[in-house]
Amino acid sequence: MSAAMRGQGTRPRVGFLGVGWIGRNRLEALVRSEQVQVVGISDPSPDAAREALALVPGAACVASLEALLELGLDGLVIATPSAVHAEQSLRALERGVAVFCQKPLGRTAGEVRRVVDAARAADRLLGVDLSYRFTTGMQRIRERLQAGALGHVYAVSLVFHNAYGPDKPWFYDPRLAGGGCVMDLGIHLVDLALWGLGFPDVKSVTCQRFSQGRPLGSREEAVEDYAAAQLALGTGTAVQLACSWKLPAGCDAVIEAAFYGTQGGAALRNVQGSFYDFTADVFQGTRRERLSEPPDAWGGRAAVAWATRLARGERFDAEAEQLVEVAATLDRLYG
Repeated sequence: MSAAMRGQGTRPRVGFLGVGWIGRNRLEALVRSEQVQVVGISDPSPDAAREALALVPGAACVASLEALLELGLDGLVIATPSAVHAEQSLRALERGVAVFCQKPLGRTAGEVRRVVDAARAADRLLGVDLSYRFTTGMQRIRERLQAGALGHVYAVSLVFHNAYGPDKPWFYDPRLAGGGCVMDLGIHLVDLALWGLGFPDVKSVTCQRFSQGRPLGSREEAVEDYAAAQLALGTGTAVQLACSWKLPAGCDAVIEAAFYGTQGGAALRNVQGSFYDFTADVFQGTRRERLSEPPDAWGGRAAVAWATRLARGERFDAEAEQLVEVAATLDRLYG
């Protein structure tokens, strides 16, 4: 938090780098939260910039990250292509600006490590939009997991099938995206499993990746549109994971994070193919108890949580190391 902001008792000054659909959605959430002042935006699309400025008419529209940083920011929200997330985060942190970035923070664990180390060195708050943590259902499931209500969790089932693929060409370039559906969707699944279980060690990983039904070898060969994996955790837990783009699933999406233990089970599942509506239940034998159901406006909660912490003057949090653990697991999924 800048000395000027502390002295004036004003809200943190935040800029937005990238205001396409996801960036604009997070912008709306932060404006509603009233936790920060959005003082600048930058996007190469004039139409996207114009729509964003309608939400924050007093903000400056500038041409570059450097111009945004010259506005005297306390925080920066990054919603740009994956290839530049790490570099842009580093540039902001090295200027003493806190960062909230779209996932992935980096294409590899090495890139993520550099950003986390920079946040530590600058003592600045670092957040990543791992948004499914903030669904009401997953929050309630995690409470039960952490309390031991399911007993020893010996099995986890993770699914994220998407009947569509991304609409931006860079998603299909391994150099720019870092990977396909595993990087885009599987990152959420890995994070939910590790976060829900308290980040146990990942002992072993096996994964098969496909592009249009053809098995893939190296990460650089092509981006995968289907992947199936097994993870063995240090707790003895077996994790099964499957994710895909453009799967003929009979609906828009199939999403599940299910945990099975010696004293019961729990699952977060999407409703009727929705990307946004979820139920959460706990199970005892054939009985189930509903923990949450729609509506649940969870999409911007990760950004608002970061902004709230920024407004409180919070700085580097060692939990950012979890971002490296998730990225390292993704590296292993790519072999």
